[in-house]
Amino acid sequence: MTPLLAPPPSSPAARNVMRGNRGRDTRPELAIRRELHRRGMRYRVHQLVVEGLRFRPDVVFPRARVAVEIMGCLWHRCPQCSIADPRTNREYWRAKLDRNVERDRRNAAALEDAGWALIVVWEHEDPADAADRVQATVRALSLS
Repeated sequence: MTPLLAPPPSSPAARNVMRGNRGRDTRPELAIRRELHRRGMRYRVHQLVVEGLRFRPDVVFPRARVAVEIMGCLWHRCPQCSIADPRTNREYWRAKLDRNVERDRRNAAALEDAGWALIVVWEHEDPADAADRVQATVRALSLS
């Protein structure tokens, strides 16, 4: 399937919003990293974990083999938020978001096949609650 070329922005404001989206070091990612660090947990950031896979999780605990991916609710279609597709350029965005979700599934399967645990954290989650899940998983897998 050939991806559709991105249509031109629907307005200058839309263009500015899209240019402001970051691929890493997002606000939710930084909040969770700060919380994990505050708890004394040390981790790697955007480290390659599976050779040949173009996926670098947001937070990595190499010894425990735990990867954490902080996902944007819109971009990865959060099952809880049910954010509607954008209203303009619908066909393009629907296909783009579908590809994102499919890529997320492939990455999760590749990590699991390689013996890694993946923890998905959604941007709407409380950083302390997410850190609780990460900390419990890292501790459990570090002891095994």
